[in-house]
Amino acid sequence: MTLDLIKECEGAARIGISGHVRPDGDCVGAVLGLQMYLKKCLPETEIKVFLEQPAEIFRELKGFGEIVSDFPEEEAFDVFFVLDTVPERIGEAVKYFEAAKKTINIDHHISNVGKGDVNYIRPQIGSTCELIYDLVEPDRLDKEMAMAIYTGMIHDTGIFQYSNTSPETLKKGANLISYGFDFPKLILETFYQRTYVQSQIMGRALMESIRFMDNRCIVSSVDRKTMEFYEATPKDLDGIVNQLRNIKGIECAIFMYQTDTLEYKVSMRSSERVDVSVVAAYFGGGGHARAAGCIMRGTFYDCVNNLSLHIAEQLEK
Repeated sequence: MTLDLIKECEGAARIGISGHVRPDGDCVGAVLGLQMYLKKCLPETEIKVFLEQPAEIFRELKGFGEIVSDFPEEEAFDVFFVLDTVPERIGEAVKYFEAAKKTINIDHHISNVGKGDVNYIRPQIGSTCELIYDLVEPDRLDKEMAMAIYTGMIHDTGIFQYSNTSPETLKKGANLISYGFDFPKLILETFYQRTYVQSQIMGRALMESIRFMDNRCIVSSVDRKTMEFYEATPKDLDGIVNQLRNIKGIECAIFMYQTDTLEYKVSMRSSERVDVSVVAAYFGGGGHARAAGCIMRGTFYDCVNNLSLHIAEQLEK
């Protein structure tokens, strides 16, 4: 069963769109791509995007400057979309979801059970942006929309190298770049390029990493004191867990950063032997089989020991 976006929005005067806290490339690309599509199809309808302020690397995407990040009081929306996550993870925007006359949840995370009035959850698809590509009318695609959708696809597939990349994903990517945006520049500026601070803190995280479980796993963490020293924000930590996973012989990589006293945000990446979505779900998080995360409480060692128990179960299968 597919989803007719325009039919679902029929008669709506006001539409809201949101995604998860700490929005990544897939989240930003999906909400802006959907906004562009709906504006083109429903020119008389008011359409707003609500997100925590995304990273400046996405500023070239059309609509970036119109994103609402202060979450003001709003009249109830006729339709409210939640993309790339569950409603519980959209932060302050959840009040718009709860008040909306109709809610639509579009996502590709296997942990999402679908909590909208209408749900389109496809875990077999590599990114939410790929789902948006599938749902828009091809003759409505344009250069700006293609650029936003392509952004999400490259970010959630690691530029088409992760196992969630299918032959169809590559065909869609090829079609998107045919619209003529500067895709090498987009890849460089949003995926590979790092600021000096980002490079420094990544270097420190790699230098202080610890291998364990017969060197098949690796973990590193950054505490609040270190963040303050480098004047770093959580956005400056993007990519560290992927670098840990790229180390030869590693089956599972864990990166943690301190968010409060005895509280850590945990990101995990893995090989085919470890389904980190199962590990994350046990601790109240979620994600994909090879990329997932959660919030954990306790000391650094408490967190690592608890994660190790569940990772070991899968490595021993």
